[in-house]
Amino acid sequence: MKLLIIEDETAAAKNLRSILQSVTPDAQILDTIDTVVDSVEWFKSNPAPDLVFMDIHLSDGESFKIFEMVNVVSPVIFTTAYDQYALKAFQTNGIDYLLKPIQEEEVRRAVEKWRLLTGVDRSDYTSKVDKLVAEHHDERQNFLVRFRDKLIPVSQNEIAYCYTCEEKVYAYGYNGERYQMEYTLEALHGMLSPKRFYRANRQFIISRDAVVDVSVWFGSRLSVNLKVEIPEKIIVPKARVSEFKQWLKSGQE
Repeated sequence: MKLLIIEDETAAAKNLRSILQSVTPDAQILDTIDTVVDSVEWFKSNPAPDLVFMDIHLSDGESFKIFEMVNVVSPVIFTTAYDQYALKAFQTNGIDYLLKPIQEEEVRRAVEKWRLLTGVDRSDYTSKVDKLVAEHHDERQNFLVRFRDKLIPVSQNEIAYCYTCEEKVYAYGYNGERYQMEYTLEALHGMLSPKRFYRANRQFIISRDAVVDVSVWFGSRLSVNLKVEIPEKIIVPKARVSEFKQWLKSGQE
């Protein structure tokens, strides 16, 4: 069995590799990749592995983007830190997942489950992954949010940026108001228009309309300045700089 690991957290990748070597000592781990860009290039340049273990959130974006840029024919077992509520999407689609921190027995169960699947089952499994990816990127024009003692609709047009802090997620409007959201930042990113909103880093999703300018920052990174006040500096990591520039440029065409 040939395996591929897509994981951006060094400790998590090392832990999964160790578990796999224990659970499937005969398996060959082909590579460990930590970005969307490198994953796409790997799939384009190498034969399909028998099984892929894929983290959802990578250093340069969500791994769902990989499926949009290259045809992934291998079965995928997602690794995720999503809470139980968010995991219903996986359960509904019959997709296997491992909840972090990953345990050896869970990996053993997932591998054995895959080994028992027939060819038809595996084809169906792959189609379910495609369906999940499509659903994940379903755009939502309006959000119903709590504001003081009321529930009010807030449209994408009103959102300057989204920010996560202390396990809470907020959307900030151009009017200076802050709205607490009932979604993770990952889930929210999938609901917002990718043409208008960009996941700058682990804390921020920003609207192109809110961007004033961009400054070069230490370590080949970028600092983004917005029209509205922000709780901390928005730094685009080196791994996302090229993609960010393309996204920003596409709005000027």
